[in-house]
Amino acid sequence: MTPSQLHARVNGAGPTGALAALALARAGWCVSLHDPQPPERLQARERAYAFTHSSLQLFARLGLADALTPHLVPFRSLRLRDEASGGRARFVAADLAAATAGDAVGWIGRHAPLMTLLLERLSAEAGVTLHLGPEAAAGWPDRSPDGALADLVVAADGPESPSREAAGIGLWRRPYRQACLTVQVRLRGSDDDEAWELLRSEGPFAVLPLGDGVFQLVWSAPAGRCRQLESLDPAAFLDVLAGALPDRLQPDQLLDTPRAFPLSLQLARRLRRGRRVLVGESAHRCHPVGGQGLNLCWRDVEVLQRLAARARAGRLDPDRIGAAYSRRRWPDLLGILLATELMVSVFSNRSRLLLPPRRLAVNLLARRSALRRLSLAVMTHGLTPRLPWRRRLALPE
Repeated sequence: MTPSQLHARVNGAGPTGALAALALARAGWCVSLHDPQPPERLQARERAYAFTHSSLQLFARLGLADALTPHLVPFRSLRLRDEASGGRARFVAADLAAATAGDAVGWIGRHAPLMTLLLERLSAEAGVTLHLGPEAAAGWPDRSPDGALADLVVAADGPESPSREAAGIGLWRRPYRQACLTVQVRLRGSDDDEAWELLRSEGPFAVLPLGDGVFQLVWSAPAGRCRQLESLDPAAFLDVLAGALPDRLQPDQLLDTPRAFPLSLQLARRLRRGRRVLVGESAHRCHPVGGQGLNLCWRDVEVLQRLAARARAGRLDPDRIGAAYSRRRWPDLLGILLATELMVSVFSNRSRLLLPPRRLAVNLLARRSALRRLSLAVMTHGLTPRLPWRRRLALPE
């Protein structure tokens, strides 16, 4: 029997919550989306994100890819450098499985066009009601606007999630000694379709192309150093930046204000309680190395949409969505959090004993295409059971 109507309440309208609301609506649910920030604030962040193939496939399934793609900058190679050991490796699109590779390893997109598109599509979606702004905080967090108990409550309201706290779900949290500084600069010496991941003793440093010689920097360093970098005038900042980048990368112009934020490893003690499920950073947060954070959040959305569609078709009891979601997401979450933690622990230190194995590991990636395919398969699809490993790696049966 197909349910006549199912209602979901989504708390949090950032990139993950907004996408979750649209995905549930496209699965046939009535959705109310709540956030205390007004639309103009939700769109105003000066950030950029890495998109993997799995994320773009989700956007395509939701009918968003054609409108979003013009705002994305593809990178066709990813250069990995261990600055302390001298190890070098380069990933290209051919290292991805042939079924998903296309001509890019991934894409970089700015926050504002992404959020503008999501809010426009949500506003036009018949099954969605938006409650954005200070008045959105009113009312019971588990109920629809008419006061009825929602069939599903999605907590997507960030790492300090009030919804998670209201559900009484605990959190494992370990702050990193590092902070992360983000800024956009104009650089010489790198192609516009080339991204860099620099493994430095003070922390990973990503250089992400935004087109026309502009790059987003994601610079991990001790918290005190990040605060110092924030306080520098533009000329002094560019001088310090030139010393941190490889010699071939030369910064020319600072395009916005450097901003630092603390980093922590976070994981909710459970992903659901009753009708409530945790999605995105309300459930987990990892180090930004490898650009996994938002893509991990969007894989949460993908799994949730598939389960919601099954419930709408009468093939899954709506009360069982939380349990099924939790079972499907734990392997991917634990695997990616462990992988990012291992990378930071091994490569962000000054131990000379680790230099030979670090150099060996990176150089093996450079020499062995199977290892590059394995690494990119994990970065692109995570550790989800949906696709068999042989297909992902394009290995013979």
